[in-house]
Amino acid sequence: MRRERIRCTPSWQRGAPHRDCAFIVIDDAQDGFHGMSVVRVQLLFSFKYGGKTYPCALVEWFKKVAEEPDRQTGMWTVEPELDVDNKRLCSVLHLDSFVHGAHIIPVYGSHYLPINFIHTWSLDAFDAYHVNHFIDYHANEIIF
Repeated sequence: MRRERIRCTPSWQRGAPHRDCAFIVIDDAQDGFHGMSVVRVQLLFSFKYGGKTYPCALVEWFKKVAEEPDRQTGMWTVEPELDVDNKRLCSVLHLDSFVHGAHIIPVYGSHYLPINFIHTWSLDAFDAYHVNHFIDYHANEIIF
């Protein structure tokens, strides 16, 4: 694969925001998901410095819950990474650290969702998420 489309827009088709998740390399010495993390893209931007353009993204981080995939699902579990004020940890990354789009599925738990729950709240409403490596061939190869 040569190209991957990561979307981040405040209004998708005149509706709610659309902010994709992606795999980020954090340690290229480790294989698979051991050397990666998942982020949600909040903003794509670029700036010029010294005559060079730097493409970047403002991202929210997810951290691994365990050092291995979940035994029942075979999927890694992540949770939002929080700062000292209990807010989601954000940072700016160069686009070179992006590997592939990621698909995460909420860990729903045993309670019903409210009747007025809107699907666009999913990445903000849950405490943990499964990293879906079944989404496509490339994700499966990247993670394992």
